[in-house]
Amino acid sequence: MTITTRLTPLFVALAATMPFHAQADDDKPEGFVEGASLDVLARNYYMSRNQLLPGVRDNREWGQGFIGKFESGFTQGTVGFGLDAYAMLGLKLDGGGGTAGSSILPINSPSKDGYDYGKAPDEFSSAGASVKVRAFDTVLRAGDLFLTNPVIAGGETRMLPQTFRGVSLTNTSIDNLMLEGGQASFTKPYNQSGHRRIDTFYGSLPDHRESRHLNWAGGVWTPVDGLSTSVYAAELKDIWNQYYVNLDYTWQLNELVSLNPGVNYYHTQDTGNALLGDIDNNTYSLHFTVNVGYHAVTAVYQRVNGNTPFDYINQGDSVYLDNSQIYSDFNGPNERSWKLKYAYDFAGVGIPGLTTAVSYSKGELDLSKADADSSGYGHWYSEDGKNAQHWERDFDLAYAFQEGQLKDLSVRLRWASHRGSQGYSHVDNDIDEYRVIVDYPVNIF
Repeated sequence: MTITTRLTPLFVALAATMPFHAQADDDKPEGFVEGASLDVLARNYYMSRNQLLPGVRDNREWGQGFIGKFESGFTQGTVGFGLDAYAMLGLKLDGGGGTAGSSILPINSPSKDGYDYGKAPDEFSSAGASVKVRAFDTVLRAGDLFLTNPVIAGGETRMLPQTFRGVSLTNTSIDNLMLEGGQASFTKPYNQSGHRRIDTFYGSLPDHRESRHLNWAGGVWTPVDGLSTSVYAAELKDIWNQYYVNLDYTWQLNELVSLNPGVNYYHTQDTGNALLGDIDNNTYSLHFTVNVGYHAVTAVYQRVNGNTPFDYINQGDSVYLDNSQIYSDFNGPNERSWKLKYAYDFAGVGIPGLTTAVSYSKGELDLSKADADSSGYGHWYSEDGKNAQHWERDFDLAYAFQEGQLKDLSVRLRWASHRGSQGYSHVDNDIDEYRVIVDYPVNIF
């Protein structure tokens, strides 16, 4: 079945929200050339993982990335056409065979034990484009896409971003409501040049079988200031159906104090040929933040109900859970976790652009209840994991220059320390991780 055929009902449903009137002259698209822009981001990235388990090698890599994005405007007329394109280049500055595998550079020929990676190449690159069509308040894109939503979001936490190949449709006809949908079949991982079939982060397919594509549809509604809600549904063919609901509210008590409660909920159920086995997983997180001036304190409770972990698209950022941390997602089978976080904006002491955050997370789970016979998640089972526990401490310090020749250049330091009990150590390693990220965005036109 073709992509167009499978998505026709979705396109029809979203197009039904379009206004059926001629477009006024002052609403015409701005023009293919007149509305075009070209931006380049230079990103310098250092990442070090000190592995604390015996026999596991440390990972240290340093690279320089360049990400160029061209976005055209739309041609004149009721139906406008445009083109978006990107090009990326990653250069290795440091990272030998003995310390490769941090995830910011390509991995060459891992050893049988999975810990000794071959030497990363000196450079890697990719390029792609998508055509776009706009009619009234609906935009259709086909080609290489940057996607960001709770069920399919490209990873942005490494030197180069992740992209997807497929089609997407977005509609904004109704005030304060954004509807979208689409299909993606391939992904370009953030540390590779080529594309591969879309897959999952935690699941292990038993053989060479693979999912053919992911379909998704959803929307975000912001009915009043401070309140937002979103609903999404996705089908990863022959693996799962996944549903997401979110509610977030910021209550401004006065100019100084605000309260921010929120909830994120996912339900994942196996579908089709169930290549990763039986899945019946309900995962949610609750957060409550108190903002007082330049200070913010957040408390989080997260729960996974099911004998499989909460899973999502490989290398993606589509894990909209409050306890997804720098290293661990705290998403194991039947896991309960808590987090306490403090953030401060140094604008309060006259240093605008400088921010920091510290947090502590702890999780408890019984890995002996994981399904040892699961074709995709059986590796989570541990006879010794009845009282498995782990914790993570995170520290984040960032500064963005506010003026002068370095305006918009940002420097970010990230540190994570993760430890687990003996029953948990086969899932996530005991590590101390350090990242230094320098971003310099340049607008060409």
